[in-house]
Amino acid sequence: MAIAKSKEKSSPRAKRDPAATKERILKAGLAEFGSKGYGGASMETVVKRAKCNIRMIYHYFGGKQNLYVACLERVYSHIRAEEQKLNLEQLPPVKALEQLVDFTFDHMQNNPDFVKIAVVENMQRGKYIGSVTPVARAAAGLIDTIETILKRGVRQKVLRSGIDAFQLYVSILSLSYLHLSNRHTLSITYGQDLSDPKWLEARRKHVRNMILSYVRAPG
Repeated sequence: MAIAKSKEKSSPRAKRDPAATKERILKAGLAEFGSKGYGGASMETVVKRAKCNIRMIYHYFGGKQNLYVACLERVYSHIRAEEQKLNLEQLPPVKALEQLVDFTFDHMQNNPDFVKIAVVENMQRGKYIGSVTPVARAAAGLIDTIETILKRGVRQKVLRSGIDAFQLYVSILSLSYLHLSNRHTLSITYGQDLSDPKWLEARRKHVRNMILSYVRAPG
C-alpha cells in the first residue's frame, strides 16, 4: 500500500494543451470584440470566457491589440480559404458565379463572427485590417478569379461584357450581408422577421436571381 501511495504522489500533473488554450482565448476574443467593439472589449472578460489567466493572453498574443488582429485574421482567412475550395475556375462561368453567390450568402449567415467583427473594424475605419497581409493577397486573388470567369463567359457568349469584377463582388457581398448586419432595425421598421428561415431562403433565391440576371448575356 505504501508503494502505491508513493507512486500516486510522484505522478506528473496532466500536461497543458497550449493549442487548446490559444483557441479558447481566440474564441473568447471573437465573442467579446464582436459584442462590445474594440474599445469596449475587456480582457478580464476574455480571461473569464477562456477560463485562463491574463498572462496567457500576453503569452500567446502579446496583448489586446494583437488578439484583436488575430481575430480579424481568423474570420477573414476562413472565408478566403473556403472560397478557394470552390475551385471556381474549373466550373462553367454561370455555374461558377452561382456557386460564389450561394457560398457568400451561406457563409455570412452561418458565420456571425465574421459579420460582427467586420462591423467593428468598419467602425474603426479599417484601422487594423491592413496589417493582416495574407488576407489582402487572398482578396486580390479572388477578384482576379472573378475577372477570369467573366472574360471566359464573354468568350463563350453566356455572360455579358463590361462587368467590373470588383463591383460585382461588392454587390454579391452587400446583398448577402446587409440583412444580417441590420436585421434588428429592418425587422422592427418593416414588420418582417429577417431571422425567419423561410424569409432567409427566399432572400437567398432572390439574391441569386438578381446577380445571375445581371451577368447573363442578352438572349
